[in-house]
Amino acid sequence: MTDKQAGWQQSGFMKEAENVAASLGYLRGHMAVFPAFFRNLSEERRLDRSAPGKWSRQEVLGHLADSAIHNLTRFTGIPFAPSPYIIQPYKQTELVQVNRYQELPAAHLLILWEGLNRQILYVMEGLTPQQLAMPVQPGYADQATHTLGWVFCDYVMHLEHHLSQIYT
Repeated sequence: MTDKQAGWQQSGFMKEAENVAASLGYLRGHMAVFPAFFRNLSEERRLDRSAPGKWSRQEVLGHLADSAIHNLTRFTGIPFAPSPYIIQPYKQTELVQVNRYQELPAAHLLILWEGLNRQILYVMEGLTPQQLAMPVQPGYADQATHTLGWVFCDYVMHLEHHLSQIYT
């Protein structure tokens, strides 16, 4: 895990008030643009690691698929769980390794990422204001309680952070 990843686990990406409508728009925008960009990357560029121990662009997208899997489970579980919902961390580096994203066909990985995020959009668009306001403890070092809406906005900011790594 990088220092940046460890920092995210301590505090999250969200520093301001949540704006679920804006985050839904951002996610829709990424879904409209990113797949074509990724499909047009050369294999060499997709699989290149900038340094030993760093993820390739393809592995970063795999990490985003893992993030989508875990967050979809959270977004669908929070409305039915005891309150406050306590987020359990997951082994990010190990999941990238066990899923072998570096060897996975790019088209397969892109379909996985797109499908998961389409479902996240579908779920989040259907939640009520009361559900979005449900309390959540992300488990960061500050131990602050947030809301389901905040967790979704944080998810989108995390996604944008990693997409920027793929775009560069």
